Amino acid sequence: MSQLPSEVATALYRVSFWSILDIVVVAMIIYGLLSLFRGTSAFSALYGIGLLLLAVAIVGSLPGLVMLNWLLSNLLPFLSIGLLIVFQPELRKAMERIGRIRGLLSRSFTAGDHENIERTIIEISRACRRLSERRYGALLVIERETGLHEYTDTGVVLDAVVTSELLLTLFFPNSPLHDAAVIIHADRVVAAGCVMPLSENPLDSSMGTRHRAGLGITERTDALSIVVSEETGIITLMNNGRMVRNLDEGKLRKALGVLLTPPTPQSFRRWARRHSAQKRPAT
Repeated sequence: MSQLPSEVATALYRVSFWSILDIVVVAMIIYGLLSLFRGTSAFSALYGIGLLLLAVAIVGSLPGLVMLNWLLSNLLPFLSIGLLIVFQPELRKAMERIGRIRGLLSRSFTAGDHENIERTIIEISRACRRLSERRYGALLVIERETGLHEYTDTGVVLDAVVTSELLLTLFFPNSPLHDAAVIIHADRVVAAGCVMPLSENPLDSSMGTRHRAGLGITERTDALSIVVSEETGIITLMNNGRMVRNLDEGKLRKALGVLLTPPTPQSFRRWARRHSAQKRPAT
């Protein structure tokens, strides 16, 4: 026991900046992987694989089990291939997140782009309010960095300017395209009648296939989806596998403004002027 403080001091003396950085980076990678798999069906498989690797390590420490050690060591390469198959959706999602960094760094916005985005947000919000009032079921998918071409091909290509009247027409109950999704990119309705992937996560009993499809596309891409319930008229916004319900036109417009409109020097200057005016003492 008397040697313990000296051993601790020796270990701390050997710790350098690079060793601390190494530990922090490895911890962040492990935390990121666990966060990526948490809440998915693959998390149970990951837990089982961890137990299997622990069993392999225990068996490997027993030199008398020669045949079992040989069998396990030869099965590990096939296990790595199985990992790629089991975690294919999660690995694809991780690669897509990494790939979005390039788009964020290279993309530049002009004043015209911002005006089009703001006009589109107003039209979408107004259309959702009118759809909600009429109890028209709707699913709108807003494309961002990740392309949705594979889902666009499942529907009818339109390439029309986003307007509330067009969206109401597409989701009219007697319309042949009202049951599937409308894909929007920038200020254009790209396609209608598109089939979306269904989420496997459990949902409330009041939510149907339309909500499951809206959630599923946000789990696989960075797209936003808006669902208007045909039974209740509730407006739900979904992003990154999460949802916010009971939105009205104003709340939806504000949320879309935060998620779709990037900051600009002009908007920052307007915010700074308002902020300074609020702090200016009255004369």
